[in-house]
Amino acid sequence: MSAPPSGSASAPVNPRSRVLVASLIGTTIEFYDFYIYATAAVLVFPQLFFPSSDPNTALLSSFAVFGAAMVARPVGAVVFGHLGDRLGRKRTLVASLLTMGVATFLIGVLPTYAQAGWVATALLVLMRLAQGFALGGEWSGAALVATENAPSGKRALYGTFPQLGAPFGFIIGNGLFLLMGALLPSAAGADPSQPSDAFVSWGWRVPFLFSAVMVAIGLWVRFRLVESAVFTRTRDAGGVRRLPLATVVRGHGRQLVLGTFIMLATYVLFYLMTTFSLSYGRAPEDAAVPGLGYGYTTFVLMMIFGVLFFAAFTLVSGPLADRYGRRACLLWTTAAIVVFGLVWVPLIGLGTAGVVLWLVLGFTLMGLTFGPMGALLPELFPTGVRYTGSGISYNVSSILGAAVAPFIAVALWEAGDGSPWLVGVYLSVMALLTLVALLLSRETRHVSLDDAQAAPAGAASPAPAASAGS
Repeated sequence: MSAPPSGSASAPVNPRSRVLVASLIGTTIEFYDFYIYATAAVLVFPQLFFPSSDPNTALLSSFAVFGAAMVARPVGAVVFGHLGDRLGRKRTLVASLLTMGVATFLIGVLPTYAQAGWVATALLVLMRLAQGFALGGEWSGAALVATENAPSGKRALYGTFPQLGAPFGFIIGNGLFLLMGALLPSAAGADPSQPSDAFVSWGWRVPFLFSAVMVAIGLWVRFRLVESAVFTRTRDAGGVRRLPLATVVRGHGRQLVLGTFIMLATYVLFYLMTTFSLSYGRAPEDAAVPGLGYGYTTFVLMMIFGVLFFAAFTLVSGPLADRYGRRACLLWTTAAIVVFGLVWVPLIGLGTAGVVLWLVLGFTLMGLTFGPMGALLPELFPTGVRYTGSGISYNVSSILGAAVAPFIAVALWEAGDGSPWLVGVYLSVMALLTLVALLLSRETRHVSLDDAQAAPAGAASPAPAASAGS
């Protein structure tokens, strides 16, 4: 990246280090914000914002609001995608990060239901929708910054850096919750799986308020970016579309559908391993719907150990996808997810060692399936609609997978009388749908991001260059 593109000798370029940091730090902050909400949705929000005589009803209500943000994500993908495809990646990424940061900070100062009644719950829903709206524009922009600035033959590797934001955000967010739990421990004799009164009163707010510091760092890095040469060339050639959404729906509908279902297994696995598992792991063994009975601190530490494998195999997946192709790697990984969903109960039945193995395997597969998406989804679409197309596929999949996964998982957990075997079957079925989508798709490793028109998924070879978005 030290030499400017041909024909643009005076055009500034982004150093590789700035590209990687900018794509990583933004998604780390975005996922951090989502994780701290997910943790609070399990630990404290049921009693603070959804009081009910039935704990499971309160938990499901809290999960419903968690899932509501996923509905806002496609809206964010359309709005930010429109801006990103018309105005450029840099300004759009700054706007999405700022929106997410403000919403997260405001959650940290909200009144509770006991203080403001339904108004408190409504405000929480509003902030959660704002989080989802912002994240709808964040991921695709970060992926484009990474892949559109990548050297030849390393696009999937560069595409893994925004994906690393997921495990990094998890570790930082849950690490901060663990720190607050250690500083504000439950009283002697109290249930160690339940937070202390001080934590419920104010300790949970600290991670949300701390997000302001992380956002400030992220904004500083992103303001230093210059626009990608790929987008600049498209803009200078008149390839910017007036209505990117209409163009991508009319001309690239097949890619939208396939991209959505290719992401499905990833999303379901992601939220089962991060959100459902926390509820299942902490639920007492003698509860009406029994769980594993671990204390909060113990189980989160086990999860963080598993997430280390998530991070490692996200990075490993990039060189593998560059060498063997995105489709081939994802076919093998998705087949492994099908098998993994069917062995949940045998694994968990092995005791603590089995639970750790379950977490490690789940997060390892998560890294292998999530990593290549940073390159694959942008490669499905031409430059003029790439932000919109990849963002819609990524975020519509969040509705089909992530929005309903925690809710369905809790219902299946109850239907299994405390056994998660039905939850595992649900994961396997969703992975089978992804397998079908992958079999109907084509390899995108050799598609040039400078091609004005990406080949339709399923075509034998990339289409010849034409006007962007045509």
